[in-house]
Amino acid sequence: MGKTLAEKILSLKSGGDAQAGDVVISDVDLAFVQDTTGPLAIRQFKESGFQALAKPQQTMMFLDHAAPSPAQQLSNDHILLRRFAGEMGCRIYDVGEGICHQLVAENFANPGDIIVGADSHTVTAGALGAFATGMGSSDVAVALALGKTWFRVPESFQIELSGAFPRGVYAKDLVLYLIGQIGADGANYKALEFGGRALARMTMSQRLTIANMAVEAGAKVGLFPADKVTWNFLREHGRGDKYKPLSADAGANYEQVILVNLDQLLPMVSLPHAVDNVRPAAQVKGVKIQQAFIGTCTNGRLEDLAVAADILKGRKSHPGTRLLIAPASRQVLIRAIEKGYIRSLIEAGAIVLPPGCSACLGLHQGVLGDGEVCLSTANRNFRGRMGNPEAMIYLASPATAAASAIKGEITDPREFM
Repeated sequence: MGKTLAEKILSLKSGGDAQAGDVVISDVDLAFVQDTTGPLAIRQFKESGFQALAKPQQTMMFLDHAAPSPAQQLSNDHILLRRFAGEMGCRIYDVGEGICHQLVAENFANPGDIIVGADSHTVTAGALGAFATGMGSSDVAVALALGKTWFRVPESFQIELSGAFPRGVYAKDLVLYLIGQIGADGANYKALEFGGRALARMTMSQRLTIANMAVEAGAKVGLFPADKVTWNFLREHGRGDKYKPLSADAGANYEQVILVNLDQLLPMVSLPHAVDNVRPAAQVKGVKIQQAFIGTCTNGRLEDLAVAADILKGRKSHPGTRLLIAPASRQVLIRAIEKGYIRSLIEAGAIVLPPGCSACLGLHQGVLGDGEVCLSTANRNFRGRMGNPEAMIYLASPATAAASAIKGEITDPREFM
């Protein structure tokens, strides 16, 4: 019987015949922490008596969640991470470089890699055909020291995509729709494997958005095959030599097959306080918003800023709505400046934040007030996620967020197309 993509990667990396349900020990190609989970991982590393990293050049520290730091303790955590990186000889991406998941995609992730990070959205790199997953800080500390870790091989869901995105519909709408169908815990410890004829027309930016939110359905990984789109992305980022074609075998055994026709999708919105509480944007139309936030590891890429800038160009955001823009990386910011997107956004009234997580996790740069509503392009909207349990968070695509910022209320983006 053929292997799923998850089984195939774990077989290659463990040197065995990995099948769903097996427990395997696998080499790790990249291990990383960020500034909210990293301090615990480092303390666990030292308390366990480890003296050195197994693979210093494949170990990364990212200062992205509190960037720049808004508080004394967070600043001290940054000092701890910088000092550890210096002592151990690993790479650190400091404040302003961007979000860990975007930087991993830009610089490191390759087809067939095993990537572990002390952050649940490590799954983002699955867009490049990497078995990438989040782990607890203690587990990552062990991976840092040993260069390997164990996995239970997940069962897989096949997500078969056909058709093409209609006008005003984007990857974010697809993944919100899918989570609404599966449920927030409907794919617990499963691999979501994406396939179908629609993939050939799906950009890497779109794939990254979808893989990023696989974990919001409980999935262990979100995996795309490595194909021509993958090769082009790797070549553009200077590592075309790392490409290898990788896909599930014909006849692979899937626990469930889910068919999605992109032609039939609508702009979608996730309502408070659960990601799977999904409705078409037209059904939520008119909800007043005090903040619109375009950015994060889900939708802070160049393609996302281009969509928002196209809608906002020559228009103004509503006077009662703050519009925040956070590019996912320094590279994204530079290119968005070169292409004029940033100018269009600023002229529309946007506030451009440094590359990083910013308002997403509620530490700074956009904490909501009591009773306020934010329409965000992030991946989570549970109560208190953006720093205030008395606020409300809706999730949507950059197009929906941009259109809603103009009207000051949730709006179907097709009204501006």
